[in-house]
Amino acid sequence: MEIAGFIAAFFIGISLGLIGGGGSILTIPLLVYLFHIQPTIATGYSLFIVGISSLAGAFNSYRRGNIHFKAVLYFGVSSIITVVLIRRLLIPLIPEDLFKIESFEVTRSLLTMVLLALVMIMASFKMIFKPVPLNTNKVHTMPYGRAILRGIQIGILTGLLGAGGGFLIIPVLIFSFQIPMKKAIGSSLLIIALNALFGFISDVSQYEIHWRLLLIITVNAVLGTFIGNAIGLKLSGEKLKKGFGVFILLAGMYIILHELFLK
Repeated sequence: MEIAGFIAAFFIGISLGLIGGGGSILTIPLLVYLFHIQPTIATGYSLFIVGISSLAGAFNSYRRGNIHFKAVLYFGVSSIITVVLIRRLLIPLIPEDLFKIESFEVTRSLLTMVLLALVMIMASFKMIFKPVPLNTNKVHTMPYGRAILRGIQIGILTGLLGAGGGFLIIPVLIFSFQIPMKKAIGSSLLIIALNALFGFISDVSQYEIHWRLLLIITVNAVLGTFIGNAIGLKLSGEKLKKGFGVFILLAGMYIILHELFLK
């Protein structure tokens, strides 16, 4: 199963490089289902893998001029602060066993996976069915207060679920800032990297880390990121947007089926 996991890690990187998100959507199920890591710990591992892979992809995008630094700044400060506060202060307070519904036990691990899946499915419909604004070269100015709120929302998602938030960041960049898809991908990668790595740093002292395994998975993901970046240069933004939406829809549905019905 570990060999399959390392191969999957490579495709995680391709996902990040190609569509600027989806890495954590694959990383957490990969760590849980193939490497049998507890979901609570898997969220922390995911932050490191996705953070380093996204940083590699963001560097590639920067070289091609595909990062909108103003948008990154809008999201960056509020989301990073939120991630650190949640990982340091809130996560340790949440018990593993939450409550029971008759004989069905709801644990923190189960709730983490189901919430991640529901957020993915909601985001997917916007990516699939909502058209990109026609004038994608004109940057729409988002009010500063609203930008901070968006950053906090992404920070909550990253902090609680170990997800980089690319599947939410990209729709916001496209529909609120009217940033072209490929520049939204590059900006998303940088925001994800900052959020994820700061979140992981907050986690380092809270549990024992299997560094060898973590680094091998990360190297595979980084290699995939470079290949995904190269493939993305040859595809149109609209195709990437819809393909991204379909991908996270299917992944979200699978997680719900697995957690609620197939265990």
